[in-house]
Amino acid sequence: QVQVVESGGGLVQAGGSLRLSCVVSGTIFRINAMGWYRQAPGKQRELVATIALGGTTNYADSVKGRFTISRDNAKNSVYLQMNNLKPEDTAVYYCNAHYAAAVYWGQGTQVTVSS
Repeated sequence: QVQVVESGGGLVQAGGSLRLSCVVSGTIFRINAMGWYRQAPGKQRELVATIALGGTTNYADSVKGRFTISRDNAKNSVYLQMNNLKPEDTAVYYCNAHYAAAVYWGQGTQVTVSS
């Protein structure tokens, strides 16, 4: 069974930084793409950033230049470094992992940015 667990959320002032972590556990051979998504109250879940197995990254325009996604394949982990946070970044952040033709999601971690 594959499990996805996020951590690192919290409350931060505007302009501050947070680093989110996501670990995928279970009987895993190789994870393909991994990504971060977020959902603010009353809004649909949206893509934040993705990273392919080979390291190619993709970012939402709203976070380009502020957020950096990275992964450690040996640890089945993906990270999201968030700098210069803005109140509009407030949301529940979800990690996902593409493995064996399925997509697995974590339970989410809350990020709150105060003005």
